[in-house]
Amino acid sequence: MSDSSGLAREWPGRRPIVIEHVRPAVDDGRYPVKREVGDPLEVRADIFKEGHDLLAAVIRYRARDETDWREAPLRLVDNDAWAGSFTLETNTRYFYTIEAWTDVFGSWVEEMTRRTAAGQTDLSSELLEGARLARAARARADSGPDAALLDRVLEQVDRSRSQSVRVALLLEPGLREAMARAQERRDLTRFDRELEVVVDRVPARFGAWYELFPRSQGRAAGRHGTFDDAIERLPDVQRMGFDVVYLAPIHPIGRTARKGPNNALTAGPADPGSPWAIGAAEGGHTAIHPELGTLEDFRRLVKAAQGLGLEIALDFAIQCSPDHPWVREHPEWFYQRPDGSIKYAENPPKKYQDIYPINFNSAAWRGLWDELLRVILFWVEQGVRIFRVDNPHTKPLDFWRWLLREVQDRHPDVIFLSEAFTRPKVMKALAKAGFTQSYTYFTWRNFKEELTDYFRELTQSEMAEYFRGNLFVNTPDILPEVLQRGGPPAFRMRAALGATLSSLWGVYSGFELCEATPVAGTEEYLNSEKYEIRVRDWDSPGHLKDYLARLNAIRRENRALHGYRNLRFYAGDDPHVLFYGKMTRERDNVILVAVNLDPFAVHQAELEVPLDEIGIAQDETYELHELLTDQRRLVRGSRHAVTLDPATEPAHIYRVSRWRRRERDFQYFN
Repeated sequence: MSDSSGLAREWPGRRPIVIEHVRPAVDDGRYPVKREVGDPLEVRADIFKEGHDLLAAVIRYRARDETDWREAPLRLVDNDAWAGSFTLETNTRYFYTIEAWTDVFGSWVEEMTRRTAAGQTDLSSELLEGARLARAARARADSGPDAALLDRVLEQVDRSRSQSVRVALLLEPGLREAMARAQERRDLTRFDRELEVVVDRVPARFGAWYELFPRSQGRAAGRHGTFDDAIERLPDVQRMGFDVVYLAPIHPIGRTARKGPNNALTAGPADPGSPWAIGAAEGGHTAIHPELGTLEDFRRLVKAAQGLGLEIALDFAIQCSPDHPWVREHPEWFYQRPDGSIKYAENPPKKYQDIYPINFNSAAWRGLWDELLRVILFWVEQGVRIFRVDNPHTKPLDFWRWLLREVQDRHPDVIFLSEAFTRPKVMKALAKAGFTQSYTYFTWRNFKEELTDYFRELTQSEMAEYFRGNLFVNTPDILPEVLQRGGPPAFRMRAALGATLSSLWGVYSGFELCEATPVAGTEEYLNSEKYEIRVRDWDSPGHLKDYLARLNAIRRENRALHGYRNLRFYAGDDPHVLFYGKMTRERDNVILVAVNLDPFAVHQAELEVPLDEIGIAQDETYELHELLTDQRRLVRGSRHAVTLDPATEPAHIYRVSRWRRRERDFQYFN
């Protein structure tokens, strides 16, 4: 671009260096990526400019509450691709971008090196240029090691009459490093946007969830359970190795249109109704069902859980019974029929006459949003830091982006689990909007190919940057067909899959008792706990409590299973045997898992152990330690035969370790 005189005009926003394809970034940086405290954020980009000058580049980053930017170096990998990382130290949000500039002294060194290698004799002009660059850098350097080094080199260059000595001084590796820090950043170019990473606490990525109804934790038939009963139950949940105890709604339950057993339209006077029909004369979303106890009793439950290393998660369901105080105080927040009545919830063919959905298109939406934020913050004040959100896909995405950000700006340690069994793009959009974790289609994935394809998408595509899948093997709403038909072998098989395919998994109580009686032709539980109080014998014969405890212990003891993005699938020659593994970055903890997906028959398979990935030679002896049975076996080579009997051992979980003959002992990868 030039004016009439031929002189170049200044180009607004001139960017001499091209910076593109910066990763990680979700939708080109429109949404944050997700990591956990202590993780390195590995950043990659393509960086280049015209000509042959060398470039230098850094990641610039800062935490949300910091005003000053910090820097981490980027290194050239190959073909204009650069990579670097920085550590995410704090549970907060970080911002990052990239800056690049021409490495003038590095380019001079590169050119001088080629000249000397070619035997060029007269380098006087080039040496003057190198010394000039060093003096300019010295003027910019603060007092310190770099300044001292530059002073020393320049003094010796000025004093020496030998061209070879001056060349050696200016090509000294330490000088190049000092110059990289002190020289002018010529052609400085910054990437055209700031990217964001949400840094959650580690339980956002690793945890085992146990869902229960507090009202069903009593031991006497016909008696409503209390928070004290739930406190007595906590040690049993802890012994099974779970980390999070998720409570069905604990609020007052409406009486209008209350449902009876098995979703019957008519309820008897003693029927407790559905906990999701929230609100009664005693209050709404910030009130406690009086038969459970008081707010102080709830606080004791939270504290008792913390004392056992457990966290309490609450259900956040944005819906009301017809008796909720909001219906009287804010009728504008609901859907009005032409006759003036309020519309109840439907999911055809299901009808929920006891529930009113919220109208987010109401003209009074601002007051509604503020009230829902107040509800979450109220429970945060009571010590709750985890929320499972009911049906978030039926509420606007803009609302979730606002609410989750408002909460986490105040309390970055709060975790939100999205209970959205809906269309894939909607589930992804909710995760991008800020949900920490998400339910998945795992519940309905049963066969080798569909499990492999689905989990590759979850853990190895861009989806892994923002979507953490929590694998619930069952829920109060979903009794999968494989559990209905497969008996205890299916329960063990699905638990092994859930506990090892993802770093997050969960069960709904009764799973350990292999409860599997459906309403005929549906995935609904017969005599569902959603509509009646259940009293169970938690130690009844045939329970899986010990099996679940062993699975969760294996998860805790092996750091490879703490990872979400490190899942890889490997070859096995039987279509009913799924073979996969996880390993730490350092390969000092390697776990391989083989699962028989058929709960009705024994299957044998020849597995291909990924020795190259593990770092074991084909002729090297190594050990496979089967962790569920504590059996050990020395093997050599990549082929390993396995027999999986669903009635006894539907899954094998191996820890791989080297055999060191000279020590006559094992060196374990942990």
